[in-house]
Amino acid sequence: MRLAHPVINGSGTFDAIAARRAFGDGLCEGFPFAAYVSKTITLEPRPGNPPPRLWESAGGLINSIGLPNKGLERYISEDLPELASITAAVTRSIGDGRPVPLITNVMGSSAAEFAQLAEACDARPEIAAVELNVSCPNVNTGLDIGADPRQLEGVVREVRARSTKPLIVKLTPNTADVAACAQAAQDGGADAVSLINTLRAMALAPRVRPDPPRAWLGGGTGGLSGPAVRTIALAQVAAVAARLHIPVVGMGGVQSAAHARDLIDVGATLVAVGTESFRDPAAAGRVALGLQQAGED
Repeated sequence: MRLAHPVINGSGTFDAIAARRAFGDGLCEGFPFAAYVSKTITLEPRPGNPPPRLWESAGGLINSIGLPNKGLERYISEDLPELASITAAVTRSIGDGRPVPLITNVMGSSAAEFAQLAEACDARPEIAAVELNVSCPNVNTGLDIGADPRQLEGVVREVRARSTKPLIVKLTPNTADVAACAQAAQDGGADAVSLINTLRAMALAPRVRPDPPRAWLGGGTGGLSGPAVRTIALAQVAAVAARLHIPVVGMGGVQSAAHARDLIDVGATLVAVGTESFRDPAAAGRVALGLQQAGED
């Protein structure tokens, strides 16, 4: 895939369909990403975790969303046509001949489920690549698969046999050796890896002692993202990039072109903006423009 610039979105952090309803054609004219990654899709619909789902922490955001989605069938029939329309409109708006690829993020509880999801995506020409979410800290099965190199390699190998599209594996930071997991993904046939996902975190509800502590988030724990994880992301991206020969998508606390440049300097090919988009929907465009201007200086 040839992209207009090296900035994309983190899965689940930018709802392009809702944004188009809010901003109309202005979204396509000022679309901030060179490729668009969908929110996570599972085989069956998921309601997500019970509320509350968000907690603002110092320098970050804890989310316990729990991957709510319509399921594969309704994603294909309802969301995919809209997302394909948006990426096509953005491509026409850019006008330089480089398409804005649509990357579909999927998650299963087993290798067979991942393979079924990837096979369904493989049949859709609108989808340019598939990202395997083996790293969500809000769903135990996803975290378990991504933290075990041998299990992860087996999952990727089975998916690779069922899909001809580029496969990106989204790694978990919640493991003893993220580089070993990255190596396993590469050995299983991944075309790229992305990291970091959120770090497991917890927030307590306000209380009057001696009342017992109670988790604020409906799911108990959640995933920490934002500036608070930036230095962790930098270390893990550097370790993974030094070990692999496939491209690395780096993310974690990116707020500026300087933050993106740091990830690129330690080996990332692309950079994803996530939490910052909640505060500024055009943040990724700012980052991309800053990288371009710095490259021209």
